[in-house]
Amino acid sequence: MRAARLIKMVLLLQARPSMTAAELARELEVSERTVARDVLSLSEAGVPVYADRGRAGGYRLIGGYRTRLTGLGRSEAEALFLSGVPSALREMGLADAASAARLKVSAALLPELRDAATGVAQRFHLDAPAWYQEPETPDLLPEIADAVWDDRRITARYLRKDTEVERELEPYGLVLKAGIWYLAARTQGDYRVYRVDRFTAVAVAEHDNASRHEHAGPRNGGAEDAGDRFTRDTSFDLPAFWAERAAQFTRSILREEITLRLSASGIRQLPYVTERTAAREAIARARSEDGPDAQGRLTVTLAVESADVAFAQLLALGPEGEILAPPELRARFATAAHRTAALYS
Repeated sequence: MRAARLIKMVLLLQARPSMTAAELARELEVSERTVARDVLSLSEAGVPVYADRGRAGGYRLIGGYRTRLTGLGRSEAEALFLSGVPSALREMGLADAASAARLKVSAALLPELRDAATGVAQRFHLDAPAWYQEPETPDLLPEIADAVWDDRRITARYLRKDTEVERELEPYGLVLKAGIWYLAARTQGDYRVYRVDRFTAVAVAEHDNASRHEHAGPRNGGAEDAGDRFTRDTSFDLPAFWAERAAQFTRSILREEITLRLSASGIRQLPYVTERTAAREAIARARSEDGPDAQGRLTVTLAVESADVAFAQLLALGPEGEILAPPELRARFATAAHRTAALYS
């Protein structure tokens, strides 16, 4: 436990120019007295930790000291290699950089841990695209990914319905959802989501020829490229932003309501044939209000995108779900049931 904490302290000091005892104590979840004892232990072990005295003082590493990652345990090493998404990296044009990074990490590991990458690859694999969908990589994805990594403004043309429009965008992040790439970008002060496959042209702000893979973040460019790069809002949280927008999108498309009666089997199946969150909310609401009838059937009011979509989805329930309203949709199901019965008569 203490060895892991000492390694984490060294890595923290490698990542930052200087840290106070209070900052280290907060990061390591220990007291400042423990931090002082750990610093002394590191110094005795030959790690050049230097203490700056005074109000603005703190701890720092001197002499450009860097540690090898020999403190990684097997589970930590395996989790590190598991974090990659090979197909996504390849589509963004980052496969070579990711491969080089894995090699560097492997070289720094203890000999008995160097099989971690192979072991994980043979046990876990993330297949991002949805079933029955042939994934297509948008032609402009590598250029957009390059701008995202380098915080470069882009001038983009994209299709909005049947019209092509042009926007100046600050590309904040990319999301891969069920095989489809989306760009989260800021324009005119607002954050919006764009489907990458709808972009028809992208012009990335000019920058020097240095490779983006040779630095860990935006370069501190001079006056010649100050206007090309945007200042990222450090409070922006891509996962949280995506979760919120995805929930908003789901709510926005569920514009109609239908009423149906479900058997016990139908209750179990409903979240798998229609929008899952809406189905679960409808079932929970019906159980809390009226509950099941004497036959164990539950009458629910379900939010759906449209009657046509509901018809296509709920046919999968067969006799486990009965449409009660609206009457036009019930009539469509009755007709479909008669036609199906006639085929098997």
